[in-house]
Amino acid sequence: MRNFKITVNGRVYDVQVEEGAAVASAPVVVAAPAPVAAPAPVAAPAAVTPVAEPAPAPTVAAAAGEGTPVEAPMPGTILKVLVSNGQAVKAGDAVVVLEAMKMENEISAPCDGTVTAVCVNTGDSVDAGKVLVTIK
Repeated sequence: MRNFKITVNGRVYDVQVEEGAAVASAPVVVAAPAPVAAPAPVAAPAAVTPVAEPAPAPTVAAAAGEGTPVEAPMPGTILKVLVSNGQAVKAGDAVVVLEAMKMENEISAPCDGTVTAVCVNTGDSVDAGKVLVTIK
């Protein structure tokens, strides 16, 4: 048996995968919610490794820079970043191509200005509301 810790939608699960002879079917997976961390530290057996909490996300102001933020309208993956810092853009110019649900969506500049920050890279996964580019 192999033990794994898996996080799904913010919940941590202990998963045990049974190993055995090669079989045509998928391995048996038993999932149960992991216990919630106690407020006071508790001594654990030497074989158990605590699950690290993710680092807090930077604030939008720190990540975006000064100006008008261009936010992701939906979750997806960045296919192309079409602008760079210091580049002049007009309202309606495409700044990023975002793939969501197998569709390519061009995200446009909401105003005329100069790009002051590019907050994403090609291949990044983003959530709805994530600042992609800032224009001033």
